[in-house]
Amino acid sequence: MAERGAHITTASPGDDRPSIFEVVAQESLMAAVRPALHHVVKVLAESNPARYGTLWRWFDELYTLLDLLLQQHYLSWARASFSENFYGLKRMTEGSKSGLRPLRRKEYWKSLLLLVLVPYLRMKLEKFVNKLKEEEDYSIHNTTSLRKRWYKAILVTYPFVKFAWEGWFLFYQLRYILWNARHHSPLLKIAGVQLARLTLEDLHAMEKTTANTSSGQANESMGQRMKDTMKKVLGGVALSVSSSLSLGVFFLQFLEWWYSAENQDTLKSLSTLPAPPPPIHFDLETYSPLLPKLKTVCPLCRKIRVNDTALGTSGYVFCYRCAYYYVKTHQRCPVSGYPTELQHLIRLYTPDG
Repeated sequence: MAERGAHITTASPGDDRPSIFEVVAQESLMAAVRPALHHVVKVLAESNPARYGTLWRWFDELYTLLDLLLQQHYLSWARASFSENFYGLKRMTEGSKSGLRPLRRKEYWKSLLLLVLVPYLRMKLEKFVNKLKEEEDYSIHNTTSLRKRWYKAILVTYPFVKFAWEGWFLFYQLRYILWNARHHSPLLKIAGVQLARLTLEDLHAMEKTTANTSSGQANESMGQRMKDTMKKVLGGVALSVSSSLSLGVFFLQFLEWWYSAENQDTLKSLSTLPAPPPPIHFDLETYSPLLPKLKTVCPLCRKIRVNDTALGTSGYVFCYRCAYYYVKTHQRCPVSGYPTELQHLIRLYTPDG
């Protein structure tokens, strides 16, 4: 039994196949970076909505752009993604036996798209499904409408699609562990590459590539120099981002754990803060133009509130219908500008109601 499972953690001499722990660790690295950065941006947006609100609303696209620059730089220079290079791995064409050969054009673009596009689409799909769940809980649309039927069909189908996706990856990992397969992920199989450990020859080849690039710029034309300069600038941006991630990767993983849902439940059980006082109603001379003078008037429709609803992020009270459509459209509080979602709507009930 010990001999049969020895290949899981060790490799025989001459075998450059990484262990399952190495490949799982490099995958979990990028999975931990995004939630940590997401929380940092959220804190900035809550502290200064006017300055960092746009950064919060376009976080997914900006993160994907940075990820694209980062992965493009490492695929061109190290023939690996950032996390793979961080753990001393490289990508090789299937059947290749030697060295740090450049990936073929088809394999390069497949790897880049699968590294950047698949996580982006998956994250967008999860956000879309979560939005449908919120609308299922908070929506005021007719339950027999065609739109609501489509929502329910998607909500019923998504768990099975997610289960099939996760099972697909689990099957490849089991094959990698038990039957010594070359691919631990179906995405590597689609890209036509396999992972291997970096060798000393690979490191020397990477150093020579950097030296040849800098020395060959003297004999190039003006147009080629401009093109190389742009590549160098993009590479510098990617390198600076990767260096920052390399230094802060463990800190980011700590942040991801610290602000996880499980840990937050533990922290709330250990220390419960008293409820903050309600927002102060300003005088006529100093109050915001968004706030009506009468406390019973909705700041959005300027009429007496119907179905009073407070926003959990700011404490301001609106009509339920007004707050629902505004938050659904803008994802922020109409008065304070704090990032807000539909789950932050809190219905208020008077004693006589």
